[in-house]
Amino acid sequence: MIPASLHRILPRDLNPAGGDALPLGNLPEWDLTDLYPSPESPELSRDLAALEQACKDFSQRYEGRLAKLSPADMLACVESYQLIDILAGRLMSFAGLRYYQNTTDAERAKLMGDLQEKITILTTNLVFFSLEFNRISNSSYNQTFSDPAGPARYKPVFDRMRAMRPYQLSDELEKFLHDNSVVGAAAWNRLFDETTAALTFEVEGEEMGMEATLNLLTDHDRDRREAGAKALAKVFPKNIKLFSRIHNTLIKEKAIEDGWRKMPTPQTSRHLSNAVEPAVVQALRDAVVAAYPRLSHRYYRLKARWLGLDKLQIWDRNAPLPTETPRLIAWPEAEAIVLDAYAGFSPELADLVRPFFDRGWIDAGVKPGKAPGAFAHPTVTTVHPYVLLNYLGKPRDVMTLAHELGHGVHQRLAAAQGELLASTPLTLAETASVFGEMLTFRALLKKTSDPVQRKALLAGKVEDMINTVVRQIAFYDFECRLHAARAQGELTPEDINAIWMSVQGESLGDAFEFMPGYETFWTYVPHFVHTPFYVYAYAFGDGLVNALYAAYEDGLPDFQQKYFDLLKAGGSKHHKELLAPFGLDATDPAFWGKGLAMIEGLIDELEKLES
Repeated sequence: MIPASLHRILPRDLNPAGGDALPLGNLPEWDLTDLYPSPESPELSRDLAALEQACKDFSQRYEGRLAKLSPADMLACVESYQLIDILAGRLMSFAGLRYYQNTTDAERAKLMGDLQEKITILTTNLVFFSLEFNRISNSSYNQTFSDPAGPARYKPVFDRMRAMRPYQLSDELEKFLHDNSVVGAAAWNRLFDETTAALTFEVEGEEMGMEATLNLLTDHDRDRREAGAKALAKVFPKNIKLFSRIHNTLIKEKAIEDGWRKMPTPQTSRHLSNAVEPAVVQALRDAVVAAYPRLSHRYYRLKARWLGLDKLQIWDRNAPLPTETPRLIAWPEAEAIVLDAYAGFSPELADLVRPFFDRGWIDAGVKPGKAPGAFAHPTVTTVHPYVLLNYLGKPRDVMTLAHELGHGVHQRLAAAQGELLASTPLTLAETASVFGEMLTFRALLKKTSDPVQRKALLAGKVEDMINTVVRQIAFYDFECRLHAARAQGELTPEDINAIWMSVQGESLGDAFEFMPGYETFWTYVPHFVHTPFYVYAYAFGDGLVNALYAAYEDGLPDFQQKYFDLLKAGGSKHHKELLAPFGLDATDPAFWGKGLAMIEGLIDELEKLES
């Protein structure tokens, strides 16, 4: 529960904007002083010393005594643990956010590495807590956590902790794994980040970073898109041995730990942390895969006709429509679009978003060494979230802004639950972000009467939904097959390439040809490295939001209040309980059909516009 690193949250396709500075207005930068004034500030040193003392005091006070605590004493224990979580989270948030602003800066990398190492050492004193807690008998646990004078409100957190009981190792082994983490997964994660941030690509005589090169894949000029794709396909293979080593090592490390814990599948730990049943994820996966022909295959055949092509190349996948007028959206306009869309749903929602623009909570510009993509990091509940973008003024960038601000709203509302309860399982973490995108899309569509512009908006939304649902489930299948193959032995780059191409062919369909080099495009996807099996949460969130939005459009009474209650709950309730007020149930196999039907409906509308 002590945050050792930032979870990077990237929207949809992991194909964000990037490139040289453009006349977009004054793009905001983070003001991190709400965390600490500077790396040398006495406040940071004070909190690090306070964390050291708090960890020692906690261990001395509670180790070996948890089972004997009264409900009131258990409440004090939990709240002490929560304060430690806040101290560690604040320190790592500051170091991590500075690092992601420029991952190639040695001083920033050193600060993050040093703090990560120190906090790992200090929190070794806390490893006993979950281990000893999970040895408390069920009867004693239930009695303590049902007492109104005790920690009853924290029960959902500890129910999730106790779900790990069957997979818990000895105290000594758990402490070893904790201490070893800084030279294990965390070190390989950092190597991946620094490697991808430092890659450069030559496009028509110009040297570009990965952000700028990826951005070319959405350019109106097909020759520029092709040049960008081929530049990526030239550089990725040159680095593929390193990326293969990173994946081989991390997957094997995970397999070893899972084996010791007797986890039944590589996905089990993710399902447990998401508080979602494996059968629900499998139902989602199966529903999406069965819908490939009705969604992505069908849509991309349409797109090939629009582009006048017999076959699409990979650089056509996210291409604008030929009838779409190239348009640069300056930052002030992007701000107004999102604020207006959010206010159209609820003025309170817009009020929650405004501080991000006004108080330095967004870092939007594209800069050398900056982390790719976009994320919203909640920091700690006593401060506020920060949003990172790589904004270049494309319509998709506006949707990314709406997406990440949805995360920010969710994090702000859930903060009232406190540090331990605010954290939302990944399956629900995409709810507000995808809902924010939907609000923005619907607001823009409502204002658009021109058939050409309407078609472009609809096509853009369908592509975003395909990237969120189809592509992410394909990513999930890639990971599942990758981990299964690694269990049989070391994987060569060619082995990984083959697995990648198998899922790409299945998910994209017969409208595509794949250029040489595309088989290496798995190398830059950070989720496979940072958070294995994370990606199904995007599809889960999109399906959930589509069902929610259908209830909203159908006029469900008090929808806005019910929606705010869902966000405010944070991680305090199971998805079944949260969705009940909307008449929805994700454990119902038919649930996923509702979300997929919305995507089909938009494709139907596009076909009608074509006729």
